[in-house]
Amino acid sequence: MSTKKLIDLYPYRLEGDEIKFLLFKRAKGKIYEGQWRMVGGKVKPNESSWQAALRELKEETGLKPEKLWTIPSINSFYEVSTDTIHHIPAFAAELNSDIEPDLDDEHVSFEWVTLNDALKRIRWPEQKRLLKLTHILLSTDQILEDWLVSADFY
Repeated sequence: MSTKKLIDLYPYRLEGDEIKFLLFKRAKGKIYEGQWRMVGGKVKPNESSWQAALRELKEETGLKPEKLWTIPSINSFYEVSTDTIHHIPAFAAELNSDIEPDLDDEHVSFEWVTLNDALKRIRWPEQKRLLKLTHILLSTDQILEDWLVSADFY
């Protein structure tokens, strides 16, 4: 049975009153080839989940967030190949609206999209649910102070 720890990260930017999510198209030969995804990855030994989220954002985009916060829910699913139930913490990262990502070799393209466009592209039901929750929390200004990762850490 697998013991890998994973994270999900939903990058977004604010364009006036509109929230745009950053999605990436996976490269040929990579896991989830051809799928539109958000940032995700494995937690390294001696690394917290929020540290992994920051590292993965940097590795996959070259960007540093303006704000990083934990989404008060998790992505849960069963992985057949490893007979593992995963409980993945989810984070959201607000990015500067003037800066574009510098893609790594895991992705072939990126797009800033509205919630509706993101929901059409993302295939995983739990990730769709977390996108909706993130959008609700942002659009109703309900992000609690307790969910924020201190900017002192990044």
